[in-house]
Amino acid sequence: MTAEYQVTIEPLGREVTCREDQTILDACLRAGVWIPHSCTHGTCATCKAEVLEGEVDHGEASSFALMDFERDEGKFLPCVARPREDLVFEADVDVDEDIPVYPVEDYAGTVVALEDIALDTKRVVIEIDRDLAFNAGQYMALSVPGHDGVTRTYSMANPPSETRRLEFQIRRTAGGLATDGWIFKDLAVGDAIALAGPYGRFVLREDRSEPAIMIAGGTGLAPIAAMIRHALLDDVDSVGTLHLYQGARTREWMYDVDHFRQLEAEFPGRFVYRPCLSEEEAEGFATGMVTDVLNADHETLKGHVGYVCGPPAMVEAALKTLMLKRLFPRDIFKEEFLDMSAAATQVRSPLIKR
Repeated sequence: MTAEYQVTIEPLGREVTCREDQTILDACLRAGVWIPHSCTHGTCATCKAEVLEGEVDHGEASSFALMDFERDEGKFLPCVARPREDLVFEADVDVDEDIPVYPVEDYAGTVVALEDIALDTKRVVIEIDRDLAFNAGQYMALSVPGHDGVTRTYSMANPPSETRRLEFQIRRTAGGLATDGWIFKDLAVGDAIALAGPYGRFVLREDRSEPAIMIAGGTGLAPIAAMIRHALLDDVDSVGTLHLYQGARTREWMYDVDHFRQLEAEFPGRFVYRPCLSEEEAEGFATGMVTDVLNADHETLKGHVGYVCGPPAMVEAALKTLMLKRLFPRDIFKEEFLDMSAAATQVRSPLIKR
């Protein structure tokens, strides 16, 4: 029989039951208790917390995300740690009361559409067995077949009003267990997929009425697409004008351009679209790094809010540009898209909300 332990989360004072074979983050999220998290694989340090009472098994926590001296000080990563006994821990819980918390649950899905949309990039649409409630920008964990307990996380590009048909935009990672070894190898329409969620806090702030600068690189477009579709198609009129800067090296890496141009035509004054190519000139596209185009377009961004998602280098450059344009860190929300090898070496900036 699998042992169960009582886990208390401070400063909330909330208590949840966690199995000895279950991660502490999973137990919290399934009980509807939100604690910070991002990668869910022990590599980004977003969820780092401190043991006050009890002991944990650190699991597969990266030595970059959780250093030896931090372990000695009682720090741990709830996304991969499991309890060894009853536990009390303190998390950096910055709860935004305006963002709903939806408990993580398991779902059974079927692939209903599979499409090549750009170089090494697929759109995967999964129909799930029941309605999913989530915030625009959140992600799901997909179980990798043949690898018990192994998951990979992908953001949903569909708005929350689409509760059963989930769209994922997935880029191939050379040698990747989930991409090269499954999704880009032999995944087919009709295949069954087990998935769980929703996860993440990189979501549309519906209480922010300022104009929004949204910067997306590669498949970092997915969560931002969900935010845009939610704001426009679900008629969330509380948010300000959305400006999407979509960046890619060349046209073959860019996708859904016609879709966003159509939205721009349908919602004048509410949505502005700026596709940018850094290594190619093409009609209808701005030329240059997405940050250079943004820099030239705006003398200042004071009074705006920022959303940034994409590869780490692009995210870092975008953060610097936004702050140079007088956007404060508290007004910038970001998510880095990392493959498993890159994630292990990343150090998270403590200034920017996820």
